[in-house]
Amino acid sequence: MLGTVLYAPGDVRVEQREQPTIAAPTDAIIRLAATCVCGSDLWPYRGIEKINRPQPMGHEYVGYVEEVGDEVRTLRPGQFVVGSFFASDNTCEICRAGYHTHCVNREFATPTGSQAQYARIPLADGTLVATADAPDADLIPSLLAASDVLGTGWFGAVAAQAGPGKTVAVVGDGAVGLLGVLAAKQLGAERIIAMSRHTSRQKLALEYGATDIVTERSDEGVARVKELTGGLGAHSVIEAVGTQESMLQAIRSTRAGGHVGYVGVAHGVQLPGEELFFSGVHLHGGPAPVRHFLPDLIDLIQRREIDPGRVFDLTLPLDRAADAYRAMDERSAIKVLLQP
Repeated sequence: MLGTVLYAPGDVRVEQREQPTIAAPTDAIIRLAATCVCGSDLWPYRGIEKINRPQPMGHEYVGYVEEVGDEVRTLRPGQFVVGSFFASDNTCEICRAGYHTHCVNREFATPTGSQAQYARIPLADGTLVATADAPDADLIPSLLAASDVLGTGWFGAVAAQAGPGKTVAVVGDGAVGLLGVLAAKQLGAERIIAMSRHTSRQKLALEYGATDIVTERSDEGVARVKELTGGLGAHSVIEAVGTQESMLQAIRSTRAGGHVGYVGVAHGVQLPGEELFFSGVHLHGGPAPVRHFLPDLIDLIQRREIDPGRVFDLTLPLDRAADAYRAMDERSAIKVLLQP
């Protein structure tokens, strides 16, 4: 099969790789209908996150079940499935509390990589959610978004306690931030402030429900949010980047008693203890328990109540994965869908 491998920073290759097979009786093999490049894939691509050997890439996926292990009970070949980036059993006490990414038996969901034609998914019964029928082709991008960026943006909004009567600010205008805007709108937020400097992303944020755009960053961005909120700050802030600057911008944009939902993969973030102590701000986040939200998100998509697939503004064949990484690295694309 064709599969994408990162050899070194900036060195992405699509090459012939061995097709995955069942390695444990709880595995499933899926044939990818669509996959994509994630913003978090750019950390190793840029050399910020180190790799020690060639690494199969990709953790977002939708596709058709090809084969299941002997202990898989809820799936059968031919079903269309959506999964998350962490495999979970969906039965342990932590999963039942809604935190599947911290499942006591968790493991990486795509050990063979999902930027490929086929993928092996561990703990298939707990990780994969099958749709009732094969979806219409135009819904596949949205279902793909549900496997990570939609669920992550949704968790950011839930962690920030977005809801009716709330003002929500979103730090980050990538796919996760934009879908955080969509989630805040769906959860009933009264006002949504999207922080973005890019015209195309601002447009999509407004279409997803943003009421205000703030182009300033850092302290200037904080001051602008305070200005828009009577000097108090937002009730809820979604941090969707993962840098020191974005985290502090999120915390400082939040009013006392407010909530920050942080879902950007943190790199080099250090929180000033004294400032945090006196801020009166709640922090909650981390790797999103996408599996917890998947049934409801799939239902919203299939009833065409939301259209998260619009974050894919470039579609390329799988063999052009290197171009996909380059487009996202250069910010000429929000998110690139790859067709296996």
